[in-house]
Amino acid sequence: MKALARLADRRPKRIVTVALLVAVLAGALGFGVADRLGPYSADDPATESVKASGELERSSGLATTGNAVVLIRDADAAKVDRIAGDLRRDPAIGKVSPATRSRDGNSAYVLGQFRSGAAGKDSVHRIERKVGSQPGVTVGGTETANVAVNQIVADDLRRAELFAFPILFLLSFWFFRSLVAALLPLLVGGLSIVLTLFGLRIASEGLSMSVFALNLVTGLGLGLAIDYSLFIVSRYREEIAEHGVGLTALTRTLATAGRTVLFSSLTVAAALASLLIFPQEFIYSMGVGGAMVALLAAAVALVVLPAVLALLGERVNALAPRRLRHAAETEARNETRGFWYRLSRYVMRRPTRVAVLSAALLIALGLPFLGVKFTSVDATVLPKDSPARIVDTALRTDFPPGRTTPVVVVAHTPAGAAVERFAQRLDSIDDVAAVSPPRAAGKGLTRIDVSTRGPDLAESSQTVVRRIRALDAPFEVGVAGRTASFVDQKSSLASHLPVALVWLALTTFVVLFLFTGSLILPLKALLMNGLTISAAFGLLVFVFQDGRLEDLLGYVSQGALESSQPVVLFAVAFGLSTDYGVFLLSRIKEARDAGVSDREAVAVGLERTGRIVTAAALLFCVAIGAFATSRIVFIKEVGLGTALAVLIDATLVRALLVPSLMELLGRWNWWAPRPLRRLHARFGLDERVANPARSG
Repeated sequence: MKALARLADRRPKRIVTVALLVAVLAGALGFGVADRLGPYSADDPATESVKASGELERSSGLATTGNAVVLIRDADAAKVDRIAGDLRRDPAIGKVSPATRSRDGNSAYVLGQFRSGAAGKDSVHRIERKVGSQPGVTVGGTETANVAVNQIVADDLRRAELFAFPILFLLSFWFFRSLVAALLPLLVGGLSIVLTLFGLRIASEGLSMSVFALNLVTGLGLGLAIDYSLFIVSRYREEIAEHGVGLTALTRTLATAGRTVLFSSLTVAAALASLLIFPQEFIYSMGVGGAMVALLAAAVALVVLPAVLALLGERVNALAPRRLRHAAETEARNETRGFWYRLSRYVMRRPTRVAVLSAALLIALGLPFLGVKFTSVDATVLPKDSPARIVDTALRTDFPPGRTTPVVVVAHTPAGAAVERFAQRLDSIDDVAAVSPPRAAGKGLTRIDVSTRGPDLAESSQTVVRRIRALDAPFEVGVAGRTASFVDQKSSLASHLPVALVWLALTTFVVLFLFTGSLILPLKALLMNGLTISAAFGLLVFVFQDGRLEDLLGYVSQGALESSQPVVLFAVAFGLSTDYGVFLLSRIKEARDAGVSDREAVAVGLERTGRIVTAAALLFCVAIGAFATSRIVFIKEVGLGTALAVLIDATLVRALLVPSLMELLGRWNWWAPRPLRRLHARFGLDERVANPARSG
């Protein structure tokens, strides 16, 4: 940290110039990265449904689940034949099934299967232009829904940015107390995001990445940039108020707040790296993008921001109204024993009562998560006026169920009597509505489509998949299709989750131990993070699964949470909770190392961080909570869930639970066995605040 301070003090203009040139180059090379990223994909390549689907596609040349469903109103025979012919002539369509009539006979749909590898945005848009533009005709289906979701998410991301930036700037102006200082988080955030987009561009060369990683990169990049800028700028103001502008202030700032930012970024990056354990493209893409932006935000905050502060000097407080300038000067001089100090003292006079009540409230908020149900991304996440949603609604209400998204049974044998007998056994399974005649799928495979009585993601349909897989057959059988894919997705997530949790716990424990030298504080952090996240999950179930606040938030409940969201949200919220914990512990440890009593150190630490953590939390909630304005419900879940976790952590946990537990444990907070103390003395990053004028 001393070397970074000296570099920023001696060559600030060169650092800023190089940073801007690198940003321009990264922006040019990373521009258009969204076009190189794939859609939402939560399938595990090692599962039965993916393997069976791949075998079938290679053998038949047709996509197993990728389809276009053309809904025809006032469907006379000539109109249906004309639409079917138009669809059949499209180069991306490999097969068109006979039209299916609605129960009242007034409507019909034509199902087109895409050729293997031919589905995508261009194909869907071409079909929409040629076929869907005709009167009374609407194009839907799985591929249309996927394309619509991707497009809406991209549009919503731009809208969320436009919504968030003005609010972030105004709040930054209020919290940073000056116009100049308020611009610094946007500078750090902008550089971090641009560099990360370039990093994703490079990563996409070797990995299949989901476009949804961009959402996390933008929200997390802005949020962490704000956090790190607040930590460093507020500390720099304290130091220049005491020591004046120069190397001393920069060195002390980076030795304290800079060290905190370093450890914070490591904990956030380690938490998000746990997502790399999962084989699902959507999830590991979030891990790549999130870990990358956390480390790059810290790098910009530790290298570029100090150089900017060195150039600004006292002007970091420029363009501030008199009232805000006076407040900033008061805070910088440590002249206050304000609200957070008094609150801490109040809590520590009755620690048992506060700890029990706080923990009980968090547990109560988390109880609804015990009844969580899961679903996946389909047309129901789209707005009601989306064509794919309109078609999906019509299929659910006006037509026989399960015909466009059947359970696909792949028999590894040519068509014959044995397959016919197996198909009859399939027809006898409960909740099976219809079984199509077996048909040859090329290369010794036979395909049997099984339609279920319920929706494709319903529990009854999932049970059908499990019962099919449990049947004995005289030949190898694979089960694919949307329902089987969802069953396998949940199973894959459950099997990889324990390893991810162990990674998360170990890396967090190690980083916090290296930071504090304590064995108890990392264990407490893990416990409090768990309470915070469970409370946020419980509130998500209460809102989105139970269908509350639909009008206010602008969504229609699916009656469940999207299955991959809790995994992503857990990693993000866990990292951010540790982020704020590190900042608070750094000030408590600094006060304690200076000779202050344990109780006073907690009060001083909370006073010095209370306002900053609250400000950082509010700003972060605006940055990532803006995703709650999305028209896609599972993006709303990410935005609101992360915002709730951050707010709970910054209020209930940091203001009440942390000081009460610190008081109850006293000196035991800092306990570690002698071998671990020696280990920390050797490997821990524990820079003392030094005056370079005296230390040389």
